[in-house]
Formats: sequence, structure tokens, C-alpha cells
Amino acid sequence: MKAHHGMYIGGEWRPAAGADTIEVVNPVDEQVIGRVPAGTSADVGHAVRAARAALPGWAATPPTERAAKLAALRDVLVARKDEIAETVTAELGSPLPFSQAVHAGVPILVAGSYAELAATYAFEEKVGNSTVYHEPVGVVGAITPWNYPLHQIVAKVAPALAAGCTVVLKPAEDTPLTAQLFAEAVAEADFPAGVFNLVTGLGPVAGQALAEHPDVDLVSFTGSTTVGRRIGGTAGAAVKRVALELGGKSANVILPSADLAKAVNVGVANVMSNSGQTCSAWTRMLVHTSQYEEAVGLAAAAAAKYGDRIGPVVSAKQRSRVRSCIEKGIAEGARLVVGGPESPREQGYFISPTVFADVTPDMTIAQEEIFGPVLSIIRYEDEEEAVRIANGTVYGLAGAVWAAEEAEAVAFARRLDTGQVDINGGRFNPLAPFGGYKQSGVGRELGSHGLTEYLQTKSLQF
Repeated sequence: MKAHHGMYIGGEWRPAAGADTIEVVNPVDEQVIGRVPAGTSADVGHAVRAARAALPGWAATPPTERAAKLAALRDVLVARKDEIAETVTAELGSPLPFSQAVHAGVPILVAGSYAELAATYAFEEKVGNSTVYHEPVGVVGAITPWNYPLHQIVAKVAPALAAGCTVVLKPAEDTPLTAQLFAEAVAEADFPAGVFNLVTGLGPVAGQALAEHPDVDLVSFTGSTTVGRRIGGTAGAAVKRVALELGGKSANVILPSADLAKAVNVGVANVMSNSGQTCSAWTRMLVHTSQYEEAVGLAAAAAAKYGDRIGPVVSAKQRSRVRSCIEKGIAEGARLVVGGPESPREQGYFISPTVFADVTPDMTIAQEEIFGPVLSIIRYEDEEEAVRIANGTVYGLAGAVWAAEEAEAVAFARRLDTGQVDINGGRFNPLAPFGGYKQSGVGRELGSHGLTEYLQTKSLQF
């Protein structure tokens, strides 16, 4: 798609307040593929005013009509799915088949789920002698990351619109073209002017202005825990609601009874997917000491097969960060089995699929989120130690447990301090809540739990 040179505000593309732009770079060949406006606080102010003006009418729109608009949006996304995939591939570097299946396919599922929820959710209920209303919280400031550019947008915007809120979106500066394409889809679905607004820009400028704006009632942010703390502090000072989906360092626990080869192969695929740029990736593989060396060999063989099958990381800055983490793992004494910090190609922001063995729980690579195709394999002696290691980080976003019997895996999973656990390779469910414990965030996305983040309750007593 061709980049827009304005902001989508009040139902139309408007010139930005300033002349500064952001270059969009293809991480495969490092070529500039477009430029978008670098929004300022003035642009954010225009967008928030448009959202505030549209709020009364959209909040009063019957849920069935909001559902119909969301269904129309889903249909536009379906019709433009090839363009979506090509756009994500161009600015994120994701291989086209993955962009088609995940980056385009998953947001369509999520948008459809909220079209159905908007039509069926109980926005009014009787509780004893009271009537309880679930009403939209107001104007939502949505700040989204680059790793799943359309999914992260839809996971915030769709439930907010289903709830009757209006939205100002500030997407990641690395992947703004996908956000502009989404704005085109909103316009094509014929939402009322001002219900959805888009401001592209830098996080410390446009993102901060959106989080601080007094007429934004809720800030929904996905990104690093460091930035999430700042946004949470800003919102807390204003007594403003937040929904924060932050970092992760998830454990893939393989119990001795499990099918080791399957658990290792699926675990490696999970880490290499999207070039490791997934906050819920199972980047710590926990294996019983009796199976440890076999697991290391299986993981090394599996990772080596991904050498030419994964895309680059999103930017030179991200490549530098991942390289630094790999170098730190080597310096701290982990055994490098596959990969390493050297770039596998002369051009592009590529990182070799990397596997470390002999990783101890206190090492940096076992504690910090790397956000690249890097797996750490950690041994444990018994289940008690496995629980301690799995829970032994500041994060608690996701994880996986493998065992011969489902009941054994479930019993172990119940002991994990994390928001979502896949049992023996469980499949994605767009209706299941997603979000973290501890420093992995506040609130939930997806399904009815994601919808309630954008609602507030009022009770009438009779």
C-alpha cells in the first residue's frame, strides 16, 4: 500500500500539524519503503477532541448496530487479507506465508469474535433489587507495538468499539503502514466519523501525549515493562484506568513422562516463530536432568532447520539488542549449541536461530526478555525445582507444560504464576483471556474478558 501523508482524524485524512516524518524501513533489505507523519501533541489533541465529540453518539448506538459495523470491518479485513500480509511482510520482515496465516488471519478471527460478542454480551443485568448497566469507559488511547502490528491493533480497537468507546490509536513507529491500512478498513466499513482515529508518531512524543491527555479515559498499552511502568505511573497520577500487556519470559516445562521429541520440536518452533519477537514465546525450556542432553540434541537439530526459514528482526536497534543478549549469555558461561551473535547475511537485520544449554536460572538470558530467536535450556532435578525455576522471574505472561497424561500437566500448570498455559501444545483460542501476572501486565485481552476492560458499571437500586 502507499503511505498516507496525514492523520486519520474525524473520519478523514488530515495534514499533520508538523512537517517531520518517520521513515519505514524494510528489515530484509534495509531500504526505505515509505514515510509517515511524526505526530505531535497537537495531532493527538485533534484526535482526542474528535473521539470525545463522537463518544455520545457511538455509546448510545445499540450493541447490535455496533456488532454489524464490526462484522463489516471483519469482512473488509478478509477482502484485503493479501494486502495486509504483503504490508506486514514489507515493514516487519515476516515471511509471507506466516504473514498470511498469522498476521492477517488472526486479526480476522478476533474481529469476528467481537462482532459476535457485541451482539450477545449482557450490557444490562438484574441483580436482586438492582439493575446493573455495563457502560463504555469513554475515550480510549491505544498504544500498540510492532511485533504483531495488526493483531495488537484489533485486540484493542475491536473490544473498545464493541463496548461503545471511541479510540485514538498510536501505532509503533516501525510498522505504521499496517495501521494506516487498518484505518482505511475502518473507513470502508463506514464507522461514524471520530469513532476511530489514527495518529502516527514516536512513542516519547505522540505516545506520551496520548497517555497524558486529560480527555483520555483509559490507556491500553502493549510493549515493554519499562515503558508500561511509566504509562501506569502517568495514568495513576490522573486516576485513569490502564490495561497493560507487557513483557514475558515464559517457561516450556517438559515433564519426564512427556513425548520429548514432540515437546522439544514444538517448543523450538514456538521460539523461532516471528523471529522470536513474541512476548509470550516459551524462551526457557525446562528439562529433567535424565533427558537433558537428549533434549539439547533435539533442540539443536530443530533450530538448525530454521536457518533460512525465519525472517529478520524488525530493526537495526533490535538486532543490536539481541546480539548483545547472546554475547552476554556466552560471557556468563552458557554453552552455545547453535547460532551465535554473528549475522548470517550481509544485508538485513537477521539473527541466526540460537540455542543455549547449561543455562542456570540466574543468568541474564534466563531472566531478561530478549525478543529474538534465542532459546535457553535449563535442567531441573524434580518438580519442585521446576516450579521454582518456572516462577523465578519478574514475569508471568504465558508458558507450556507437557506430560503423558493431561491431568498431570494441568496439575503442574495450576502451580505456575502465569496468565496463560498451553497444555501439550494447546491451540490458540481467540475467546480465551490473554494477559499476565506480576510484571507482565494489568488486565486481559481477547474474548469477553477483553471486552470488560473497556466497560464500567453502574447500578440502579429499586
